[in-house]
Amino acid sequence: MAQSHGGHGHDRKHDHSHARAHDHGTHSHAHGHAHGHGHGPDGHVHGKADQKRVLIAALLTGGFMFAEAIGGWITGSLALVADAGHMLTDSIALWLAWYAFRLGGRPATQRMTYGFGRVKTLVAYTNGITIFAIALWIVYEAIVRFMDPPPVLGGPMLVVAIAGLLVNIAAFFVLHGGDRTSLNMRGAILHVLGDMLGSAAAIVAAIVIIATGWTPIDPILSVLVAVLILSTAWALMKEAAHVLLEGVPGKHDRDRIAHDLQNSVTGVREIHHMHVWSIDGTRTIATLHACLVEGTDPHGAVAAIKARLATEHAIEHATVEPEYGQCADRRSEHLH
Repeated sequence: MAQSHGGHGHDRKHDHSHARAHDHGTHSHAHGHAHGHGHGPDGHVHGKADQKRVLIAALLTGGFMFAEAIGGWITGSLALVADAGHMLTDSIALWLAWYAFRLGGRPATQRMTYGFGRVKTLVAYTNGITIFAIALWIVYEAIVRFMDPPPVLGGPMLVVAIAGLLVNIAAFFVLHGGDRTSLNMRGAILHVLGDMLGSAAAIVAAIVIIATGWTPIDPILSVLVAVLILSTAWALMKEAAHVLLEGVPGKHDRDRIAHDLQNSVTGVREIHHMHVWSIDGTRTIATLHACLVEGTDPHGAVAAIKARLATEHAIEHATVEPEYGQCADRRSEHLH
């Protein structure tokens, strides 16, 4: 069979005038614009709701950040200053997350053929790095203050910390109802959760200072919060980096999927040169070569492979290259 266009079953004389609704030969795409990866109506509605949730959280966090910064400066509390600094970067990060949702909802273009969904993952990775840097700064400042504890006004500190906790709780519940599988949403929740922990630590520190006058509790609790933030930030960065590096999603086993296709789809002799990755941590994509038994209908085999991937492995977009005999890609033996 002719495989002159990258082995995808295209004939060079093929008329591309119907590219908007093409069959792609045996490639069998039923998408709109070339390789469109739409979310579907439900995903679009969910994305709009998440975008609104992030916007509300950004307004709440940014609005209170100034009050907490002033309160921390007046009272001399590192816990409040650290939390205000955290809320500043959180506010920026939430605005970036909101913009990422807006940008991610744009349709694919001729140059950005997969759309802008990965922007959300990039923002999530950036958020993780930002949180990591803030936590390290808190640890450094806490060490300095522990060695030379400054005076702290416990009463005003307690009032500001309680107000901050209430604002952060409100923002957390606004975000908590969103899509928890979205790395962008998880990054936003992580920021607000870190603020909640910071406010809680400031409340405890203020109570101890009021009751005992022992000011070193302020930097000590700041370090404990920083350690918690570091662990969660590292987990977020690691997962976002895996998506950006196009690693196989954790819920999938590429070799097991290949073996399943070989054993389940009639006419398939071998599956090789298979790649499985995710655009944004939620949508999974696969490309593969399917070596068919002579006489097998290529269109039927490709359709069966796509159906098996969708129903059994939750891979709804796949590019399948049917082959007979020797693989058309000379490099496939090195990539297999």
